[in-house]
Order: sequence, then C-alpha cells, then structure tokens
Amino acid sequence: MRDSKDLKACKLEIETLTLNLKDEQETIAVGEQLAKITAAPLVIYLTGDLGAGKTTLSRGLIQGLGHQGAVKSPTYALVEPYELNGMEVFHFDLYRLSDPEELEFMGIRDYFTERSVCIIEWPDHGHGLLPPADMHLRLKYVNTGRELQIEALSPLGLSLLQQIK
Repeated sequence: MRDSKDLKACKLEIETLTLNLKDEQETIAVGEQLAKITAAPLVIYLTGDLGAGKTTLSRGLIQGLGHQGAVKSPTYALVEPYELNGMEVFHFDLYRLSDPEELEFMGIRDYFTERSVCIIEWPDHGHGLLPPADMHLRLKYVNTGRELQIEALSPLGLSLLQQIK
C-alpha cells in the first residue's frame, strides 16, 4: 500500500479527465482502453447512481485485461476474483454492505497486494477500511448518455491519466 506522504504530495497535482459516453459500447471501450495501461498494484473507485454504468465499465476493463466470458456483478458475493496476465484482479461491489466492519470479516486487507488490481464499486460503503484510490471514476447520467469523470489521486493514478489523455 502507498504511504500517506505519497498521497499528500499528489493532492497538489490532482488531475481530472471528463468523457461523454453515448452508450454501453462506449463505456465498455473506455474500460478496454484503461486495461491497456493497467498494472498492479492499482486501486480504482467507481461511483455513480444505480444503472450509471459502473459494472459495464468494469466489464470492459476486466475483459480488456484478458478475461474470456461474462463478467458477473459481484453484488451478492461482494467480490469476484480473476487471475489475469500475472495480476490478481478483484472486482468489488459494496452496494449491499450494511456495515463497513463486514469487510474485516472477509479479510479485506488481504486483497490489496503488490500483484492486485482492485476495482471497487460503491467504495463509500466501505469507508474507513479501504485503502486510498489511485483513480476515482465517477459516472453520472447526462440526457440519454453518461458522463465519466476520471480523477487521479496518487502518483500512479496521475501517470495512468496522462497516458489516457
């Protein structure tokens, strides 16, 4: 995990990229583009209203990293693990989490390693028990499409965002 000095230094350099996505295919394509520059360790927070496209974007990212087949929403299981290209990819959906302390019981700290990419939907439900994000992706409805705001929150996140731009 990153230490707080790295994160504090980065706060001065936070950068944001905003993209307009007209449909599901564009959302998946952004996930696939992110996959091309993704390397472990990485923590991504995904926020937005229900149905805004968090799982769709995650699907594009996970399939872009090499997963063949369907990407299930981990709403009931809380986490879906994948072993892809020498990385452990964990897709979390904390929507149904009633108390952040439940994460302690599932051994949440064990998921965040030097080999892991952690994609976390509804990270606010795990407040206080999750490590800081490298990137925060916010999706919101705009007319019939979506707006995606990608915010870099660490030196690694900043480096990745600059590669996207």
